[in-house]
Amino acid sequence: MKLTLKIWRQGGRYKGEFVTYTLDNVNEHMSFLEMLDVLNESLVAKKEEPVAFEHDCREGICGTCSLVIDGRAHGPMQGTTTCQVHMRHYKDGETIVIEPFRAKAFPVIKDLVVDRSAFDRIIQAGGYVSVNTGQAQDANSIPVEKEQASHAFDAAACIGCGACVAACPNASAMLFTSAKISHLALLPQGQVERQRRVISMIAKMDAEGFGQCSNVKACEAECPKEISVENIARMNREYLSAVLTSDIA
Repeated sequence: MKLTLKIWRQGGRYKGEFVTYTLDNVNEHMSFLEMLDVLNESLVAKKEEPVAFEHDCREGICGTCSLVIDGRAHGPMQGTTTCQVHMRHYKDGETIVIEPFRAKAFPVIKDLVVDRSAFDRIIQAGGYVSVNTGQAQDANSIPVEKEQASHAFDAAACIGCGACVAACPNASAMLFTSAKISHLALLPQGQVERQRRVISMIAKMDAEGFGQCSNVKACEAECPKEISVENIARMNREYLSAVLTSDIA
C-alpha cells in the first residue's frame, strides 16, 4: 500500500514544520514504528536526515513510543501504544499526520522526540517509602484487602508515557500524578509518607508548568493503560486531607 506521511520536523535545518514524504510498498502487517523504520532507511539511502522518534520495548510496556497520529495520542486504537498500532488499520493512498506530544512541560528535543523528564521529577518529589524490613519477609506477611490491592494495581499500571498530557486541552498531568499517588496511598507500605507525598508531588507538578484538570476526560480516553479518572478524585481528596490535617503544608 502507498501512504503519504506529513511528519513534524524540528531541529537542525528544520525550524519546525511539516514535511511530506511518500512511502510505497507498505506491508499491512508492519507496526507503525516498523513503517517509520522503512521511511528512515529510504531517507538514509538518499543521504537525507532520518526522522528522530523514540522507541524501546515495542511491546506496549515502556510508553516511549509516544506520538500524536492524526490528532490522537498513540494513534487511532483505544488502549494501545503507538508500537501496537499496525498498518492494516490504514487504507491505501491515505495521508497520515504525525506530530510529537505538545505541552509546555514537554519541550521538543528533535522531530518527534520530546523531553518528558518532568514526569521523573514529579516521581522524585514523592520521595521514598519507609518500611522497616529487618530480615526478608514472606510475600504475604502484610495482608492487603483484595479490592484495595486491585485498585492499587490498576493505578500502578501507568507507564508514564504522557498521552494524558498530550490529549488534555490544558496539558494537565493530573492523571499521571494521581496514578502514582493512588498506587502508594492505597497500600499499607505507603502510609508513613502519605501526606507529605501528595503535597510534594502536586507542588512539583504545578512547578513544572502542567495545566489544571477541567474534567474533559480526554486523558482517560487516550491512556494506553486505561487509567481511570477516579484516581484524580482520590488525589484531590488526599490533597485536601493533607492540607487540612498536617503541618507539612
